[in-house]
Amino acid sequence: MTTRPTSNTLATLTLSALSALFLTSLAPQALAGTERTPLRAATLPAESAQSAETARVIVRLRTSSRLASTLSAGTRATVAELRQAQALGSRLGLTLQDGHSIAPDMQVMTASGMSSATLARRLAADSEVLSVHVDQRRRTHAAVSDPLYAGGSGFSPASGQWYLRSASNTLVSAINAETAWSLTTGSAGVIVAVLDTGVRWNHPDLDGKLVGGYDFISESVIANDGDGRDSNPADPGDWISSTENSSDATLKGCGVSDSSWHGTQMAGLIGASTNNASGMAGLGRHVRVLPVRVLGKCGGYDSDIIAGMRWAAGLTVPGVPANPNPARVISMSLGYPESDNDDVPDCNAADAYSIAAAEINAAGAVVVASAGNDSRKVNKPANCPGFIAVAGLRHAGTKNGFSSLGPEVSIAAPAGNCVNLGGECLYPILSTSNTGTTTPSCPTHTTGGSDAAVGTSFAAPLVSGTAALMLAANPALTPAQVLSLLKSSARGFPSSGAGVGVSSCVAGISTDQDECYCTTGTCGAGMLDAGAAVRAAAGTLPIARIGETSTRIDLGSATLLDGSGSSVAAGRTLAGYGWALGDSTLARFNGTTSGSTASVSALGSGLVAVTLTIGDSAGASASSSAVLRTGPAPGATCGTDSSDGAGTPAATTPTTEDSGGALGAGWLAGLALVTALLAAVRRRARA
Repeated sequence: MTTRPTSNTLATLTLSALSALFLTSLAPQALAGTERTPLRAATLPAESAQSAETARVIVRLRTSSRLASTLSAGTRATVAELRQAQALGSRLGLTLQDGHSIAPDMQVMTASGMSSATLARRLAADSEVLSVHVDQRRRTHAAVSDPLYAGGSGFSPASGQWYLRSASNTLVSAINAETAWSLTTGSAGVIVAVLDTGVRWNHPDLDGKLVGGYDFISESVIANDGDGRDSNPADPGDWISSTENSSDATLKGCGVSDSSWHGTQMAGLIGASTNNASGMAGLGRHVRVLPVRVLGKCGGYDSDIIAGMRWAAGLTVPGVPANPNPARVISMSLGYPESDNDDVPDCNAADAYSIAAAEINAAGAVVVASAGNDSRKVNKPANCPGFIAVAGLRHAGTKNGFSSLGPEVSIAAPAGNCVNLGGECLYPILSTSNTGTTTPSCPTHTTGGSDAAVGTSFAAPLVSGTAALMLAANPALTPAQVLSLLKSSARGFPSSGAGVGVSSCVAGISTDQDECYCTTGTCGAGMLDAGAAVRAAAGTLPIARIGETSTRIDLGSATLLDGSGSSVAAGRTLAGYGWALGDSTLARFNGTTSGSTASVSALGSGLVAVTLTIGDSAGASASSSAVLRTGPAPGATCGTDSSDGAGTPAATTPTTEDSGGALGAGWLAGLALVTALLAAVRRRARA
């Protein structure tokens, strides 16, 4: 029997619903037999609370229709929004209001006095409507010098970042990140978009890792930052008070909760500053993170999430400036369970999420989503075609009791588990966070205490970070190839060792499945192996690997960049190196730039891009880039900062970039030297 005492002591744990968490007593588990887990998502006040008051749908018009043809041709950076509610409403005898556009042929429409389902049926009957979907809300699911990586006595959790280490008899599901790092530490040219609650810009472990971003939350109450959509994806907090939960028209029934800082946690897992003798290690040490805010108080609407997906990949979103830094990977730790009723179809190719994913995949970007935390069917949008759905594993390799499961899952990764009901959580997922319970307070990291983090939310960014490393090793990979290699390189699931009473997982049933032995029909192709995936992605290509004594250079000091870990295919030799800096006013090389190592000194304070290009004896070449902090790092300020102003563009000026640790569009300028370096290295290889 499962009991869930109503305690708020674990309110900052991440789960499908951003509401207060609870302690859970489950069926027999490995080791101690009980563990703390996320609570499945509370009922959202979408249809139930709004129902006959406010109908909200996503309408897709036929591109050949008269209505759609009125849209701007889209040649400008900001395309005009589709606003066809009045025209469509007049045809059907309905009073409709325009909402935001999502794509050139897709927009939100609302109406009063009927349910969303009723409005969807009425609109679907019009000949110029290709499809219509209820606009529902989704919720969040959640060997280096960094001291928190190793953990140990005096640290919380003592297990540190166990999930990144090599797999062992104890850490069966650990993803073998160190092997991946021996091949590539990632590249600043690979951007991972985190679609979530936004980010705390001033976290020291995100210094130099963030680029651009946008806030797509259209409802000001949900956004909690004083306005709707704007260019600032800073997370102001997503707490819900008892008053809001009991009486607010939008937030009623969402559940009382503290702020989660969920997006900051996801960003840290993917790209926390690494090898800086401070804090934690990120899986994609040198990749960039693009924060896209789509979730606020009580989650976020499908329409905002889909618009954020499209923008992140560089696709047009009417009314929004073009994204100058398109992502190669989109990471989404969010969702909501579909009905367990077999008469309700699962997500198909005609769904708005599937359409967006298909366009994003065609643009060359991978879409990763967490499977969900309700122990049953895979949540939407992870169950949609075009998504890499990720299930959650315990440290022992069995399915987490909370993880959703089913044939839509592509792969499984660690999602954290405590094993014990009381005391220090033994195997949580450590990441960047904030101590504020409502508004922002001080930067911190999650621990094994009351803020211990578990959930499939954390499994998804581990897959996203691995995909980014794969693309750093082989930028030509297509999304289909990334998925195929993730699957083929995965390790098999264990079938024993979990203790008495644990059986095999079963797909398609409508009852809870607690800890169980994964199968390929329930938890995907196997357990994520980052090392094997990156090795498979590289194939016979040369890989430029940037190693460093430190990612921060004090004024008057130097750091040694080491490219000797770069690799070429068997039978070939490494024929040449070339190093370049993006900003000669902030740093300079000390000596040669054509050897396997290069010494860099800091001249000023800021963020500077460095690029390594290598060539092999057959004339093949590869490059990689990283961002270094020169001068003193920004202080770990508590509370709000300059990035918190509503509508204030984040990381657009040198001052903001330096104080917030973020990189604007200008950081890519330094990478323009790559072409010249490639040519020079090829010439040396042929000589």
